[in-house]
Amino acid sequence: MLPTGLKRSAAWVLVLLVLAFAGESRAQGVISDIRVEGVQRIDPETVRSYLSIRTGDPFDNDRLDRSLKTLFATGLFADVAFKREGNALVVSVAENPIINRIAFEGNRKLDAETLTQEVTLRPRVVYTRTKVQADVKRVLDLYRRKGRFAATVEPKIIQLPQNRVDLVFEIEEGDVTGVRRISFVGNKRYGDSSLRGIIQTKESAWYRILSSDDNYDPDRVSFDRELLRKYYLSNGYADFRVVSAVAELVPERTGFYITFTVEEGERYKFGKLDISATLRNLDPELLRTDIQVNEGDWYSSEKIDEAIQRMTVRLGNLGYAFVDIQPVLERKRDDRSVNLTFEVREGPKVYVERIDITGNVRTLDKVIRREFRLVEGDAFNAARLQRSRQRIQGLSFFKKADVANVAGSSPDKTVIKVDVEEKSTGEISFGAGFSTSEALIGQVELRERNLLGRGQEFRIAGSLSARRREIDFSFTEPYFLDRDVSAGFDLFHVTRNNQSTSSYDDRRTGFGLRLGYQLSEPLRQTLRYTLSGVEILNVKSDASRFIKESAGDRITSTFGQDLLYDRRDNRVDPTDGYFVKFSTDIAGAGGDAHFLRPGIGAGFYYQIAADYVVSLLGQAGWVYGINDEVTIQDRYFIGGTTMRGFRTSGIGPRDITTGDALGGNKYYTATTELSFPLGLPKDLPIFGRVFLDVGSLWGIDVAGPEIRDLNSLRASAGIGVSVNSPVGPIRVDLGRPFMKEPFDRSELLRVSFGTRF
Repeated sequence: MLPTGLKRSAAWVLVLLVLAFAGESRAQGVISDIRVEGVQRIDPETVRSYLSIRTGDPFDNDRLDRSLKTLFATGLFADVAFKREGNALVVSVAENPIINRIAFEGNRKLDAETLTQEVTLRPRVVYTRTKVQADVKRVLDLYRRKGRFAATVEPKIIQLPQNRVDLVFEIEEGDVTGVRRISFVGNKRYGDSSLRGIIQTKESAWYRILSSDDNYDPDRVSFDRELLRKYYLSNGYADFRVVSAVAELVPERTGFYITFTVEEGERYKFGKLDISATLRNLDPELLRTDIQVNEGDWYSSEKIDEAIQRMTVRLGNLGYAFVDIQPVLERKRDDRSVNLTFEVREGPKVYVERIDITGNVRTLDKVIRREFRLVEGDAFNAARLQRSRQRIQGLSFFKKADVANVAGSSPDKTVIKVDVEEKSTGEISFGAGFSTSEALIGQVELRERNLLGRGQEFRIAGSLSARRREIDFSFTEPYFLDRDVSAGFDLFHVTRNNQSTSSYDDRRTGFGLRLGYQLSEPLRQTLRYTLSGVEILNVKSDASRFIKESAGDRITSTFGQDLLYDRRDNRVDPTDGYFVKFSTDIAGAGGDAHFLRPGIGAGFYYQIAADYVVSLLGQAGWVYGINDEVTIQDRYFIGGTTMRGFRTSGIGPRDITTGDALGGNKYYTATTELSFPLGLPKDLPIFGRVFLDVGSLWGIDVAGPEIRDLNSLRASAGIGVSVNSPVGPIRVDLGRPFMKEPFDRSELLRVSFGTRF
């Protein structure tokens, strides 16, 4: 029981609390009306719909705060304010303007269409500062991807009636941000200049005007880290790592200093090499020849990858479709060697479920699919997938061709995904050049290598020089009747001026048919038929009587074949491998000429050191008249580019009274050449070479006291320079014959260059 006095005190406290709460309630009040002010195009009800408070609710500070944040979050308003007038809530807003037009000023390197696609704002969209700043960043990123880190973008608005604005991005593009210097820290085995030649990023220099490799690109620097890693791992440094790659922008924002910090580690050699195989009925020693390294050789991850590739191909040919080859390394730091064991085991049995192709807008699916060495339902084979990737890239229809396999609908199935990005395959080119034999040369060519997306090739070309006028038209279907057989035809018209060598001109007009097919991966055969009309004209009055006797028209109908076995790493600029080619032509099925013309050629390329390539080339031919003489139109002519140090048609049978070259029925040539760098920066494509050319040309069907026809050996030696310049390939050769006949014609200098633009 509480005392009576205490009870009275408690009652008074309760009364006071009730009165306080009642007073606060009357002070807080209830919202009787919500008025919206400042709206122009937005309906007031739209504003009210965003509020977390309604008429009849009390004035609650938390709910008012949430309503304020919600209105700002809509992006419709530049400013929002709440105020209380009695029991009414007044919402004052300032609407963001509507964008009327977006423009770009100061942009020269990037057009307005490209920039418009990059920004997110559009006409008739609400303007907000946040979105504008985001678009400024997008434009700056676009310029930085183009190597312009000094670019600035300033957004400006132009006020218009009805709360509209024009948005203008004022751009100062600045110069391309180059690479001032590339440095390496921690490298002991290889100098900075050697490592600069390995990476793709280059230091800015005047001769790189047509290259972007000297522009700073963070993605390229990341790629350079991988290039350095692969280089060191392929040269024995199994513990190598790139610690960091730091790019520092100079204060004036015109260039970068790039510093790679590396840890080389020790250099290792291969120790014990072994093969462990768990495949049924497989003798591991069958794979021994695929390991093309020996114990004591410097360690190379590249050699290991190549060995795995060769083993996979060999096992696939032996019928082992599912194999998994893993290299197991055991480092022995005491003697710096690496024991290597190739573990060959059965891989999971996986089949190709589907081949998906994306990215080809113009090129038909079948053009890509026919390059695959795998089809749906085949046992998956990594070697065949790699070969398929190479064949697709070899089409040269695509900027990129990514081929990968992903998991299929079940564990024993895989889906091959092909993602391509097409590039332009049409070319119109104009050429200009000079050569010692042809003097000034002009050329125009129209070519499409992927006609209508079907992979067909169309070409029409014309050339004009002091000695030659030519027009050609050709068409090639690489998969005739949907088979791996190429077919095509050629039309040609050629006029040659031979006055300086043989006192006559000749004109050839005709057409040819071609059919080619693969007998195996490196072996290809091509069948040919050519029908041409040949005219000997403009014969000088003092020309050799043997040339005068050949004047007039003649029809030649020729069947031929080429058999090519090609193991070169690159057909255009080979550095390794070899090829052998055997050709045969026979004329006589119609026409006026009757002859048999077999020929053979071969080449071998070997890289003895980085950029030092030895090449051995040889060819020989023989034309034999069938119950008929071989006339001057069908004979061989040697000299110039085929025998440096001798003029065009400089060796072989000759009329010594007139000096006219008569050509020969038999010939052979051989060349030994060493190509090497000249110590200049590696990306300056200038190479020197030394060469030795030997050969002979002899044997014609006519005789006379004025004819000199000897099968003696001719030989020349010399030096040269090759430049892959921005204006085309340039070749300068200095050759001097040291074995020749008195009636041969020699020359010291041969220059040729040309370009296509």
